[in-house]
Amino acid sequence: MPREYKRSDRVADFIKRELSILLQQELRDPRVGTAIINEVTVSRDIAHAKVYVTFLGVDDAEQAAEPIAVLNGAAGFLRTQMASKSRMRSTPKLHFVFDQSVRTAEYLSNLIDSAVASDGPQEK
Repeated sequence: MPREYKRSDRVADFIKRELSILLQQELRDPRVGTAIINEVTVSRDIAHAKVYVTFLGVDDAEQAAEPIAVLNGAAGFLRTQMASKSRMRSTPKLHFVFDQSVRTAEYLSNLIDSAVASDGPQEK
């Protein structure tokens, strides 16, 4: 019988929780600004973790290139800090990726709202 909550999911939750604290308290680079971790996916062998991040005030991938580069540069420091707080034998290597799903969802929501508004009042 397969487990409902895999180890990689538990590790991803741990990474998301710890990274959100570390980005807020330990990483003091003004180029990053306010980073929001949307999702963390961990490979099956727990060797790599892909961290999907958005930033307040950043709308596209071009603007997010520098903060993503800073986060990828600080990945070793963040990994070391997480390793000191966990009991895992090895901590996954972190790979930060800009997540555009929030902006896409906002755009689609605005399209739906404008379509509903242009239909006018509905008669029953």
